[in-house]
Amino acid sequence: MPAPEVAPVHTHTETAKTLGHVNLMVDTLIANATIDDLRAITRNLLATGSPSLAAAFTAAARSRLRQTSARRIATTNGLFTTSHNGIHAIPTQELDNALARARSLYGAGMGFASLGILSSIVKATVGLRWEEDGAMADVLAVIDADISQAMQSCKEELEGGRVSDTAVPQEAIGNLWSNIGESARDVEIWGGEFPLTEHLTASSAGSFSIPV
Repeated sequence: MPAPEVAPVHTHTETAKTLGHVNLMVDTLIANATIDDLRAITRNLLATGSPSLAAAFTAAARSRLRQTSARRIATTNGLFTTSHNGIHAIPTQELDNALARARSLYGAGMGFASLGILSSIVKATVGLRWEEDGAMADVLAVIDADISQAMQSCKEELEGGRVSDTAVPQEAIGNLWSNIGESARDVEIWGGEFPLTEHLTASSAGSFSIPV
């Protein structure tokens, strides 16, 4: 019976040269661990690592998201559907997916990109009606909080010097306020309660300066 193979011992210098790829065993862990385990591992790593590690993590996240995440929703038709009474709107799984994408973007420091998605969601509410106490009202309150978080991410994006084209933030902010205004007017017509009023009074497009 042949003797078992023994993995060679690498020196620090040799290891440093291989940082361009993921270690085979580590890659096996990543490929097979549950999403909850990966989240726990990532949070623990970032909590115990240096600030530079967190910065590298978010930089890598932004690089990935630029490749995979659209800044706008291709279609808003499937974000909401009609409840059993045929009158009131209710959210769908597609809305959850769109919100998850927006949160990934603003969580990684891509606030202006996330506003494109959130703005599209707000615009999709035009023409809809909903109950004051129901799933739709609840999710719109959550979207209001998401907009606030995205605006904070926008501020940090500007302060971090990661905005090279000033037309991008101006367009994102302009579209958001335009769609919020359109939705507010529509809700007023059918006598509903506009869900983003608190956000509008707490924030404004002028709450931070966009370089021109």
